[in-house]
Amino acid sequence: MEVILKEDVANLGHRGDVVKVADGYGRNFLLPRKLALQATLANKAVIEQMKHAAARRSAAEKAQAEQQVPVLEAIALSFTRKSGEQGHLFGSVTSADIAAELAAKGFEVDRRKIQLSEPLKNTGDYTVGIKLHREVTAHVKVVVAAESEVPVAAAAIAE
Repeated sequence: MEVILKEDVANLGHRGDVVKVADGYGRNFLLPRKLALQATLANKAVIEQMKHAAARRSAAEKAQAEQQVPVLEAIALSFTRKSGEQGHLFGSVTSADIAAELAAKGFEVDRRKIQLSEPLKNTGDYTVGIKLHREVTAHVKVVVAAESEVPVAAAAIAE
């Protein structure tokens, strides 16, 4: 089955591409979710208009993303977590944590756009990529520190 993509689909193609997919994938996934149209002669005529509109929209999104890069790269996020002796965290810092911290600083970023191959499980300084656009990525500094916890017995002795 040939379909025309209405949106970018990972590992398949970009908006406006005509791709050949399995019948079930097209009929049961792409078409119901309005991610694609069947590639008929009428739809192929409309695709040229969609491509031009998509190119204009993509250029505007890219320009907006490029303006956000210097602002985001100036930000340093700091997380404090409980950790063991070797700096290994008892929990982890995930893309959802990073997205929440960015939202607290006034930047709405979808957690799926944060390029974190696996959660951060050790203390230290990290650089995390945020994909703002297909061609634009910002890098944010993330500092994960150990929680300095004063034991209750030591606090009682200090008094």
